[in-house]
Amino acid sequence: MERSSSGPKSLFPKAPVFTLDNFSGKDFIVRDFVDSLAESAVPANRRSGPAQAAFDPKPLIRTFENALSQLALLGDELQEKESELLSQVRRAEIQHDQTLDTLGRKLDQSMSSFEALDVSLNASSTNVSDTNGRSDGGGNVAVQIGEKLEELDRKRRRAQDAHFLIQCWTEVSETGQLTSLEDIRRQGGAENKVRCAVIARQLMRISQQLDLSSWGQTNGHRNGATNGAGSPTKTHHNTRETLEKFCETLEQDLLQQFNNSYRRQNFDDMMECSKVLYDFNGGASVIAVFVNQHQFFIDRDQLMSDEVTADGEVWEALADPDSDPPGVEPSLQSLIDEVKIVMQEESFIIKRAFPYYETVLIKFIQRVFQQSIQQRLEKVLDKAETISTLAFLRSLHSSRSYIGHLIEDLKTHGLTEHPEPCSAQISQALEQQMDELFVPYLVGNTYIERERKSLEEMYSSLLFRFTIYHSRRKKAPTGFMASLAQQGTQLIASAKDAYLERLESSDLTPTQKTVMLRVAGLKDKEDNNEIEVSEEDGALSIANAKRMLKWLAESVQRTLELGSQVETPKDVNILLHLLLTSMGKVYIETALDAAHVQATMLEHAKAEPDLSYLPAIRPAITVSAIMDRFISVVLIRLAESNTTVRKSMEAQKKMATDSIERKTNAVMKISIDVITNWTSKSLGGQKKQDFRPRDAELESLQTPTCLGICTFLNRASKHAGEAIDGQNAEKFFSELGLAIHQLLFDHFKKFQVNATGGLMVTQDIAKYVATMRDWPLSKDVAAAVELLREIGSLFIVGPEALREKSRTLAPGQTGARGKLSKGGFKAFVQRRDDAGSVGIQSVLAGL
Repeated sequence: MERSSSGPKSLFPKAPVFTLDNFSGKDFIVRDFVDSLAESAVPANRRSGPAQAAFDPKPLIRTFENALSQLALLGDELQEKESELLSQVRRAEIQHDQTLDTLGRKLDQSMSSFEALDVSLNASSTNVSDTNGRSDGGGNVAVQIGEKLEELDRKRRRAQDAHFLIQCWTEVSETGQLTSLEDIRRQGGAENKVRCAVIARQLMRISQQLDLSSWGQTNGHRNGATNGAGSPTKTHHNTRETLEKFCETLEQDLLQQFNNSYRRQNFDDMMECSKVLYDFNGGASVIAVFVNQHQFFIDRDQLMSDEVTADGEVWEALADPDSDPPGVEPSLQSLIDEVKIVMQEESFIIKRAFPYYETVLIKFIQRVFQQSIQQRLEKVLDKAETISTLAFLRSLHSSRSYIGHLIEDLKTHGLTEHPEPCSAQISQALEQQMDELFVPYLVGNTYIERERKSLEEMYSSLLFRFTIYHSRRKKAPTGFMASLAQQGTQLIASAKDAYLERLESSDLTPTQKTVMLRVAGLKDKEDNNEIEVSEEDGALSIANAKRMLKWLAESVQRTLELGSQVETPKDVNILLHLLLTSMGKVYIETALDAAHVQATMLEHAKAEPDLSYLPAIRPAITVSAIMDRFISVVLIRLAESNTTVRKSMEAQKKMATDSIERKTNAVMKISIDVITNWTSKSLGGQKKQDFRPRDAELESLQTPTCLGICTFLNRASKHAGEAIDGQNAEKFFSELGLAIHQLLFDHFKKFQVNATGGLMVTQDIAKYVATMRDWPLSKDVAAAVELLREIGSLFIVGPEALREKSRTLAPGQTGARGKLSKGGFKAFVQRRDDAGSVGIQSVLAGL
């Protein structure tokens, strides 16, 4: 919208002038256009005048009328342009339709020509038919022509190659040079290098056939003066040497190019070189260069000469059976951690640099394991072997576990197949390297014999003071009982001798000797006769038994992880035999034999027997139960896969358990005899007049014999209670109670009793009953013991009370319910001083 600024001023402003450009812009808005017209219609002096001035519509009317007239003119102009454009569009459409018709006709002509050509070709092939006279509908002369052309091209290339090959052979045989081939090599590029390699191999074969003198062959004539046709050769140069130098130069160029590309991380160029070298010599040289010159091996070769210098405390912990294994040796752990990183990084490079990447990766794996890991592993195990057998076994186990984790991590990572798992070929290569590392240490019975030897050393050390104590204790009297313990005595002697012999062994390391002495509780090797041992050394220790089983459990764990599943049953059978010998026979049965010997010596003792040997039965039972549980839950279950071995192990366990139970029962049985014999002997010391005291001589209603026996029984029951409990205790004390009951029942039939003596008998019996009442007796035995109180009352009650008691007597001997028989009643009553009285006699007559 424009305003004219020329001409004289008028009363009203000039109307705006419009063109099409005012309405063709993107920012044109009708409302803004109308507002601008309205503003231009009002004079400036009115717009700024007082608000109360009257509104004058005339300027607005004139402005809008003028605008409408201009818009009408613009509309006519726009209509003319639109009509012109529509005419041009119609003309273009007509011309486009004509062009399409022309092109369509040309296409139809081309298709007709093609169809005619196709018909003619098919017609010419109708003469080609199969043996049945049918037309070869798939024959196509154009295809056949193309194939012939390709074949002619191949022949042409072969002819050119043959011509070039002859040219190269002429050059090398007559001039000793390979100028043409060198020119191709210098041009570079993978294709040219491959061609050089192929031609060089062909020239080498030609040289072997034609230049026999260069290869040290005569073919019928010395120094090769003739060729295969019998005519003299024209070679004047050593073609073999020339070709080998060229091949070497070509190979070195390729290898150098490969190395340069490796340093620049140019994987595409590395791939080119590796392809050429694969065609040239199978890729052996480039693989060797890649693997042998890898920086990892260069750095590690410098470190491999380093000795294993782990902390001394680590080696001491390895040799200490009571400490937890410290884990893999630090330098080996560092190497394995580095191998994991290098393998993952290099596998990425290998896949991008080699078309035969699996072959390269396998070579790399072999080099890593056979050179780096194996050398360091051997150093670690050699060092561990100089420490002790246990240190060697623990190092072997921790090393294999850690390397096993490396193998699994590499498989999971996938290496060249990342992020997928490793291929079957790579997995097999990793597992094979793992097996080859540890086969020398696990072949045959080598490993399990080391485990057995280590456990045997530790067991003999732990039981050394125990065996010393029992080898010096007093032997049982000669006779049948002594022969029962003969086998145990021989085992003790052999265990002690094995320990001493091992200490004297020249192959025993200082650390191992120190550990054995410490486990044995010795400061240094002392003379056998000077070692001081105590009763505590000869007693069974549950703590020691747990140590033995802990050591065995560690060995079992190693055996499971290091040995094969097929050999596991046989291996655990060997460990079972060792356990039953060391813990079952040398430890438990020796303690039981010692207890039996002591009981045997006390069976007819003249002094009061000391039953302090009985508490040793409790740890024997506990240790036996722990051992039996360990064998059933751990060892036998591990032999499930081999029925024969499992049954053998079950039989061994049963035999050992039965032997321990027999010896335990024998100790308890003879202990009952010891207690009973001493009680009988003590009762035999009862004075004839003890139960016929005079009132003036009466000092106490309790006889000394009763007091002594009850004190002895209390002491014996305390020892027995410390030895057994539960049903075993009930059976033991019930049998002992019956024996004591019978002794007392017979005892009181032997003495005359007066009135005061009756009170003493009652008090003695009450003391006996009170003593036995604290024992865990069965119901029948408890009732029989309580019957003794009835016996005491028979000496103090009057005739009427006796008559009342006689009505509840049982016929014959004493019954299970604890009733007194008539014979027993009469025997006791007749021992009363007043048995001849009328009242007593009438009671007896009434029986």
